[in-house]
Amino acid sequence: MFIAWGPERILLYNDGYSEMLGQRHPAAFGRPFFETWPEVRESVGSLMDRVFAGEPIHMDDLTLTLHRNGYPEETHFAFSYTPVPDEHGSISGLFCACTETTVRVNDERRQVVAAKRERDRLFEMSRDLFGVATFDGYLTSINPAWSRQLDRSEKDLLARPFSDIIHPDDLAATGDVVAKLRSGKAVHQFHVRLLKADGTPIAFAWSAVPEADAGSGSFYTVGRDITEELRREEVLRQGHKMEAVGQLTGGLAHDFNNLLQAAHGSFDLILSKPADAERVARLARNGLQATERGAKLTAQLLAFSRAQKLELRSTDVTALVTGMADILRASVGPLVRVTIAPGHRDLGVMADPTQLEMALLNLAINARDAMPDGGDLTIAVSETTVANVTDLDAGSFVEIRVTDTGTGMSKAVAARAFEPFYTTKGLGQGTGLGLSQVYAMARQAGGTARIGRQAAPGTTVVLLLPSVLVVPGIEATKEIQVSHGTFAARTVLVVDDDPDVRLFLSASLETLGFDVTVAEDGERGLTAMDTVDPDLVLVDFAMPGMNGAQMAKAVRERRPDLPIIFASGYSDTAAIEAAVGTSAVLLRKPFGVSDLEAVLRSVLEASEQRPRAIITATPA
Repeated sequence: MFIAWGPERILLYNDGYSEMLGQRHPAAFGRPFFETWPEVRESVGSLMDRVFAGEPIHMDDLTLTLHRNGYPEETHFAFSYTPVPDEHGSISGLFCACTETTVRVNDERRQVVAAKRERDRLFEMSRDLFGVATFDGYLTSINPAWSRQLDRSEKDLLARPFSDIIHPDDLAATGDVVAKLRSGKAVHQFHVRLLKADGTPIAFAWSAVPEADAGSGSFYTVGRDITEELRREEVLRQGHKMEAVGQLTGGLAHDFNNLLQAAHGSFDLILSKPADAERVARLARNGLQATERGAKLTAQLLAFSRAQKLELRSTDVTALVTGMADILRASVGPLVRVTIAPGHRDLGVMADPTQLEMALLNLAINARDAMPDGGDLTIAVSETTVANVTDLDAGSFVEIRVTDTGTGMSKAVAARAFEPFYTTKGLGQGTGLGLSQVYAMARQAGGTARIGRQAAPGTTVVLLLPSVLVVPGIEATKEIQVSHGTFAARTVLVVDDDPDVRLFLSASLETLGFDVTVAEDGERGLTAMDTVDPDLVLVDFAMPGMNGAQMAKAVRERRPDLPIIFASGYSDTAAIEAAVGTSAVLLRKPFGVSDLEAVLRSVLEASEQRPRAIITATPA
C-alpha cells in the first residue's frame, strides 16, 4: 500500500510495497512518485490526475514496463486508487492498495504454451483424423493420420477436393452434413467412408463443428476408423436370437424368487396352524397361484427357445398380450413399469403366435435398453381401418402400439431401424434384438411395422396386422387374504410390488401379532407414513418407480432411527448401504416365517442401540 500526497505526489508506503520497489527502496520514501517511477509517467500519470479530480479507479490487470532492478521488465498489477481529502475537503492525495500479479501471469502463459505443445503432440500422434475444411470443398489443415490411413501424401490431400476421396455412395450424406454445418449446427456420429489411394474404402465415424466465426467459411472435423469395430459387431449379431433369450435371465431370477417366496411362505404358514381349515385353504390357494405363475413363465420361455417353422393361424391378440404380462415384466426388470391395454376381447389376427410373442418381447427389451434409469412401457391393442396405404391392402387391422419413455430415436436412426443387423448400441453393450425380425414377422402375417414417435421422451413402434374373428378366451382370478395374530403388537409398514409376496408378509406379520400396513410401491409407502407411525419398515429393493433404497433414504430423512429391513432377491447391498448407511438389514428371498421372526426380533431388540452393519439373512 502507498499514499501519493500533494502536488508532487510524495510517496509514502508500507513494507509490502518496498518489496515491489526493488533497488529503489529506501531512497524512494518521501520523494515525488515520478522521481521514483519516471518510466510510468505516461501510463500512470493520467490515472492519478483522474483520482485527484475525485474519481476512484480499480483495475484487475495493468501492464507496466519497470526498471526497478536496473533493466526493463514486464510487470503486472491489480490495484485500486482512492481519492484522499484534506481537512478542508479538497483532494490532496490518493491511497493505493495493489497486488503484483507478474508471477501468476507468467505462470499462466507458460501453462498455455505447455498445453499447446501437448495438443500439437496429440495432433501429430493421434490415429484419429483431425482436419479443418472449407465449405467450398477443400481441406486446409490435416494431421499425419490422414496420410498414414489413406496412403496419400499431405500435399495430394490438400490439393484435391475432399469429395474425390469420399466413397461415391456416401457423397449425398456428406452433402447433408455440410449443409447442417453451414447453418451453424454441429453434427456428431455420422458415418462416411474414405478411399485409400488404391480405392479400398475405410469406414469412419465422424464429428464436425462449424467455426465460431460464421464468416470464415470453414469447419473442424475428426474421424475414427471403425472398420474393426464393425467387423466385431457383425460377428456378435450372428448370436442374435440366443441373446434375446439371455436377456431374460436376470429378470426371471427376480420373478421366480418372488414366486418361490409366495409358495414357501404359504406352506410355512400352513404348517404353523394345520388345524385351521379355512386358513389352510386360503394359503394353499396362494401357493397354488404362485406355482401356476411359475409354470406359465417356464412354458413361455421354452416356446421362445425352440426352433419353429412359421405357422400362421387365427390368434387372439388380446389373450396373447395379456398372457405375456409376467414374462414381459420379468424381461424388462423391476425399474420399468409395464402397462397393458388389451382392447376388445375379440381382436384377432392371422399370425404365428410364437413369432408374435417373440416380436413383442424384442420390442420390450429394446425399450428397456432405451430406459437405463427406468420408465414406462405401454402395450396397447386396438382396431383400426386402413385405406390408401401403399404397403397394405385396405381393410380392418389390429394395431399393437408398443410405447416407451426412453431416449427416443432420431429420424436418421428410425429410417434404418428395420434394416437387418442395424444397431446403434456401442461395442460390448449388446447388438440389438432384431427390429428386422419384428418387421419380417409383420410382413409375413400380411401387415407391417412402423416407427411412430421418434424423439424424446420416447419411441412408439406400431404393428399393423389384418384383423380376423376369434373366439375370446376366459380367465379367472382369485383374491386371497390372510389375517391372524399371536405376537407382541407393533406396527409394521410392508412395501413390495409383488401381490403374492405382500400377502405372505402381511399374513406372517399378523400371525406374529403385528399391526400391518401394506403398500405396493415406494411412493404409496411414503404416503402411508403420513397416517401410520410404524415401528419398523419391511421393504423390497427392486420396484418400479422409486426403488427400496430410494424409499429408505426418504424414510431416513423423516425418521433417522426407524429400523428398516430389505427383503430382496437381488444382491443390492452396495446400493442399500449407499442410500441408508450400515444400519440396514437385508433378508434374502425366499425365506420362511421363522427366518422373518428371527430377523424382526433381532432388529427390534437392536433398534435403540448403536447402528449396526448390514446383515444378510439367507434361509437354509
